[in-house]
Amino acid sequence: MTVLITGVAGFIGMHCALRLIGRGERVVGIDDLNAYYSVQLKQDRLARIEAAADGRFRFLHCDFADDAALEGALAGIDFDRILHLGAQAGVRHSIDNPRAYARSNLVGHLNLLELARHRQVAHMVYASSSSVYGGNASLPFRVEDRADQPVSLYAATKKADELMSESYAHLYRIPQTGLRFFTVYGPWGRPDMALWLFTDAILRGRPISVFNGGDMRRDFTYIDDIVNGVVAALDSPPSDDGREKAGGSRSPHALYNIGNHRSEQLGRLIEIIEQACGRPAIRENKAMQPGDVRETFADIGAIERDLGFSPTTTIEQGVPRFVTWFRDYHGI
Repeated sequence: MTVLITGVAGFIGMHCALRLIGRGERVVGIDDLNAYYSVQLKQDRLARIEAAADGRFRFLHCDFADDAALEGALAGIDFDRILHLGAQAGVRHSIDNPRAYARSNLVGHLNLLELARHRQVAHMVYASSSSVYGGNASLPFRVEDRADQPVSLYAATKKADELMSESYAHLYRIPQTGLRFFTVYGPWGRPDMALWLFTDAILRGRPISVFNGGDMRRDFTYIDDIVNGVVAALDSPPSDDGREKAGGSRSPHALYNIGNHRSEQLGRLIEIIEQACGRPAIRENKAMQPGDVRETFADIGAIERDLGFSPTTTIEQGVPRFVTWFRDYHGI
């Protein structure tokens, strides 16, 4: 079996590629290696995959938002399923760079849908986001909840991706699964995420920015648990049987929350990082940032029921693992 992974040099993409290769599958990976964050980190992730692949990994440096480039890069290359993780990420960055999100997350998603249609793939799993719930005050967030009041353009593009996927599942019966990720963290994580920013600042004696006075909660989900859920989804395409799927579709299209089902106080996260780093944080309180929400909390009942997803890693276990990796990676 061969899986096409977009965003393969990304955080989740690298870990999913390693898991699939580890169980004997072949991976074709696409990434444009853009400079939203460290290109060196992305190249180091690719090197990690190559070292483990034993010839079962092929990397294509390609921008999937360019349909001609995508078709050219994949000409003559066969694959059975698509794991579409590539996107322009980051809520706050979308405030200042909206066109980058329209290009990558909207046009890019459409290009992958067209690829899935013409290649008649068995299943396409794609990354959505907990941000689609916007300022929803009903907690925990359920896939049955309305999600049509986004508070950032990033969130709006992810909701639009879900709608485009629904239309393609209806028109062309392409089996698809959308995964609404909840604050993924762990080794090889993203430098724009709070855990990286806080760890880096604390270890270097710089202040950290604590937004909304620390009155924020997130459903932090460890990368190994996330990969378990992604692979379980990839292995279980929704049936084209007319029955209602998670998320409400009667086409072969399911939507799942993929989180830890624990909403943690930001202050508690900082305390655990301080303990792992062996030094206190210098805190600077700041106002809530545009596009942010105060709390996320995943109801994972649907993915537990359908795919057997059961996260096991607490932040007390996962955060020290990240800090250890961070120190090793940076030689601190």
